[in-house]
Amino acid sequence: MPDILSVRTTGDLKNLIGFLRASKAERIRSVLDKYAHQGLVALQNATPIDTGLTAESWYYEIVQREGYASLRYHNSHVDHGRPIAILLQYGHATRNGGWVEGRDYINPAIQPVFDKMADDLWREVTR
Repeated sequence: MPDILSVRTTGDLKNLIGFLRASKAERIRSVLDKYAHQGLVALQNATPIDTGLTAESWYYEIVQREGYASLRYHNSHVDHGRPIAILLQYGHATRNGGWVEGRDYINPAIQPVFDKMADDLWREVTR
């Protein structure tokens, strides 16, 4: 019986492998994009509000390069060189020598998002 389909190739599979890697990187990027916004909203909603400036100052960046992807959250609210989000999280001294206790608001807000993101990323890299 003659072959219905026959495939012959010469050379290597460099282009195919490159395509598959790029496709995987795009799928990982789409998962990071999805959860980056969710985490941003969670941080904004959890940030203690006085003026609202610290809550509004959250932003994120996604860094991706060969074999590496990272989602990073930052807060741009700085007063006299002091990062306000960090002072709220860990506490700070006052001008008169007192201490204002920090409030752990970042970790409880972001952990559920990270857990869901980790599950989705694991499914993506193992499929």
